[in-house]
This record gives sequence, structure tokens and C-alpha cells, in this order.
Amino acid sequence: MNTFSDSVVTAFSLITSLDPLFAGIVGRSLAVSALACLIACSAGLLLGAWLGVARFRGRAVVLALLNTALALPSVVVGLVVYLLLSRSGPLGFLGWLFSFKAMVLAQSVLVLPMVTALVRQTIDDADRSHGEQFQSLGAGRFMRSLILLWDERYTLLTVLIAAFGRAVSEVGAVMVVGGNIEGFTRVMTTSIALETSKGDLPLALALGIVLLGVVLLLNVLLAGVRRWSERRDDPLHAAEKVLPAQAATGRAAP
Repeated sequence: MNTFSDSVVTAFSLITSLDPLFAGIVGRSLAVSALACLIACSAGLLLGAWLGVARFRGRAVVLALLNTALALPSVVVGLVVYLLLSRSGPLGFLGWLFSFKAMVLAQSVLVLPMVTALVRQTIDDADRSHGEQFQSLGAGRFMRSLILLWDERYTLLTVLIAAFGRAVSEVGAVMVVGGNIEGFTRVMTTSIALETSKGDLPLALALGIVLLGVVLLLNVLLAGVRRWSERRDDPLHAAEKVLPAQAATGRAAP
């Protein structure tokens, strides 16, 4: 019990003192996940929006493969990226293996199917709901997909936040392609696994607390965005705001 309490105290000391080793791991982890999400979301938004409005032969097969990719284990994604970046692989000439870029690429590949599938479902539902209105105005599929993307932008914010949460909590792929090299490719999740196996509980606990804090913050943002979008789209809530204003000015409600 004393060992556990001492570890907790030391962990919070590492967090509050901003230990250079600790801060470097946290900063690297957030940077990798942010860049991976930027790449994956940029491609996933466009691809998912197009799949949401496109109708072509073999679409069901494409969607089945996309949904299958959602369940791919992260270590399998890491293995595929490792083979691509190895010296004998097609991308070996880049020299990215066991580097920051390799981890960004692995997380991008891991997050892309998730973003694409969620965006596709959102845009598909929106297209079935009111896509015919845009089509009657002469908007083609590409233009309709862009319009629906903008129309559902608040809903899609939750997809982006969820994608970052998926990336920042990933361990398998970055471990395989990054090598967990101290000062270069060591991130929060791989450090927690390593330090726990070494018995260095204070550092592992400190990183775990920060990781939990990041995930908690993302959940709070998700709930806030969802509640704000629901209140924004709720006509009864809008009426509740209008009626008191009309009563204060002495005007009758329409």
C-alpha cells in the first residue's frame, strides 16, 4: 500500500513539475495523433461524403470491406505499414521506419476507415432525408456531397473528436513501426507498457493519468458538441428563447 501511495504521489509530482522526459513523451504523443487525424480526416471526410451519395455497382462490397477495416487489430495495421516501409517494401526508399513519420502513417491508416465509415453513414442519412431538394436544384453528386458535409458539420465534429481519441489511445501499430525509441518514437501508450514491465510505476501512472485526462476531455467535448447541436436544431428550444423576448418587448407571439 505504501508503494502504491508513493507511486501516486511521485506521479503527480512528475505532472506538476513538467519533467522534461515526461513532457517530451506527452508532446510527441499528442503531435503524432493530431497529425494522423488531420491526414485521415481530410481524406475520410471527402471519401465518406462521396460514398454517402454515390450509387454504383459493387457499392455494397466496398461498404462491407470498409466495415471490415473498422475491426482490424492495430497490430495488423502496424505489421502492414512495417512491411510497406521496410527496406524490401515498396516504400522502403523513404527511410521512414522507426521514425515519427512512420507512426503518423500507421495511425492515419488506422483512423481512416473509422472516419470514412462514420462520415458515410451521416451523409447517407442526410442525403436520404433532404438530398432530393439539392438534386432538384441541379446539384450533382459531388456538389451535393459538399453541401451535405457543410450542412452536417456540427454532427461531423463528433467524428473528428472520436477519431483523435482513437488515435491517441492506440498502442499496437506505433509500437511495431516506431520501435518505442527513447527520445524519438516513445509515446504515452508505449511508454506505459514499457515502464510497467520495468516496474517504474510513477512514470507509468503519470502518463496514464494524462491519457485518461485527454480521453475525458474528448468525451466532455463530444457531449458538449452533441448537446449544442441538438439545442441548435430543436425548434421548441428556439421558441422558448423567442417568447420571453417578445413578452419583454410587448409584442404578441405569431
